[in-house]
Amino acid sequence: MIDHDRLFKELISTFFVEFLDLFLPQVASQIDRDSIQFLSQDVFTDVTSGEKKEIDLLAQVRYQQQETCFLIHVENQSYTESEFAKRMFKYFARLHEKYDLPIYPVVIFSFDEPKRAEPQNYRVTFPDLKVLEFQFAAIQLNRLSWRDFLTQHNPVAAALMAKMNIAVSERPQVKAECLRLLTTLRLDPARMQLISGFVDTYLRLDDTEKQVFQAAISTMGLDEREEVMEIVTSWQQEGAEAERKKVISGLLKLRFGNLDTDLEGIIPSLLQLSPDEYLGLILQADREELLLHFLGQS
Repeated sequence: MIDHDRLFKELISTFFVEFLDLFLPQVASQIDRDSIQFLSQDVFTDVTSGEKKEIDLLAQVRYQQQETCFLIHVENQSYTESEFAKRMFKYFARLHEKYDLPIYPVVIFSFDEPKRAEPQNYRVTFPDLKVLEFQFAAIQLNRLSWRDFLTQHNPVAAALMAKMNIAVSERPQVKAECLRLLTTLRLDPARMQLISGFVDTYLRLDDTEKQVFQAAISTMGLDEREEVMEIVTSWQQEGAEAERKKVISGLLKLRFGNLDTDLEGIIPSLLQLSPDEYLGLILQADREELLLHFLGQS
C-alpha cells in the first residue's frame, strides 16, 4: 500500500517554501524564509474512537523583520471523511493550547474521488449565538487542472500535477509533462529522485499508456528528451533491482526459513551477482557457509 502521508510530508517538508509560493503566496510574502523551523510531530488520542492521530507537518515561522512567530500546520488527507473539518479543529485547539501561537491551518485533499468541493470549515452555532467559525485553507488537487501548472517553474508543481484532475486518456501526457518540467529545475540528484519517484508512484502506466508516454517524450527537444530518458532508465533499474531483491529474499526463506539479521545482511552482496551465481550459492551452500563467504563469520 502507498504511504500517502509519508510521501506528501517528505515532498512538502523538502520544498516547503516552494509549496507556499505555489499555493499560498500571501503567506509566503509575509514570512522570513530563513526562520522556518519544523517542530516535532504531535500525536493526539481521539478519545471517542480510541485512535491515535499524528499530525503531518508543523512549521514555526517568523514574520519578516519581526520577532513575532506563528505556526503553519499542513495536513494531507488522502481519503474523504465526513468529520474531517471537526478533526482539523481539534488539532488546531490542541496545538494552540500547547504552543500558544497563532496557527495557519492548511489541508491538501489528495484523493482522486469524489470531486465535489470538500468542506473547509467547522461551525458551532445557536439561533442567537455564533460560538465558533473555524476555517482552514484547502487545496483540493482533484479540482485543479494540471494544465494550469505547466509553466510553473516550481518542483512542487512538477510533483503534484500527477495528483490533479486528469482524464484517463491524459495520464501518459501528464507524466511526460511532469518530467519535462522537472528537467528545467536543475535540482540536485536527491531532490530530482524525490520528485520523479513521487510522479512514478501516482502515475503508474500500463503497456498501452507507456507507448503514448514514449511518443510524448519523442516530441520534446533533444536535451529535455535525454534528461527524461535518464529518469525513466533509473526507474527501470530500480524496479529491476527491487524484483531481484524480492526473488533472492524468497529463495533464502525457502532454503532457511524466516530471515534473521545476518541473512538479510548478505542480500546486498547477492544482488551484485548474476542470477546463476546467487542461485547456485543459495541452493548449494549451507547457512554457515553463506555467512562466512559474505560476512566472514560462521
